[in-house]
Amino acid sequence: MVSHQFFRSITLIMVLVLSVTVASAQGDQEGYRLGTGDKVKVTVFGHENLSGESDIDSTGNLALPLIQAVKARGLTLQELERSIVAKLSPDYLKNPRVSVEVINNRPFFILGEVQKPGSYAYVNDMTVVTAVALAGGFTYRADTDEVYITRATDKEKTKQSADQNTPVLPGDVIEVPERFF
Repeated sequence: MVSHQFFRSITLIMVLVLSVTVASAQGDQEGYRLGTGDKVKVTVFGHENLSGESDIDSTGNLALPLIQAVKARGLTLQELERSIVAKLSPDYLKNPRVSVEVINNRPFFILGEVQKPGSYAYVNDMTVVTAVALAGGFTYRADTDEVYITRATDKEKTKQSADQNTPVLPGDVIEVPERFF
């Protein structure tokens, strides 16, 4: 017969694993900067009519009921939450509680010597090799040792060398050049 101590140990391990997983998922979103094309869900607790899903438009704004356009591009989720609270609290609500979460990230782009160049939906923890796999793999002409990435967050849009384990972020552009024989 299995003892209660065994079940307590298993339960403790499961709680620790779950805690680490949740903390890791939150950490992924904490430093994330919003951009044009991201879709977010805004929840104003206790006010369903002010809550909903919305895309960040080409001007970098988020359209919300009552307060209209809120600047979102370049902000973290927490910064956007504070901005929405600041706009709601003086005139519309007392002590509003707001939560913002990303529903869909903007796509990343891959071009050059891959089977299917184009834009693809971003997936958490994506690397260059997974991006290439989504694009159908390398062509026979691809220089797999010389892959470049341009970060969406880089204002100068500098092309950087990347290897297959380099992380890909939403909005990044990956370029796979042709090799010379």
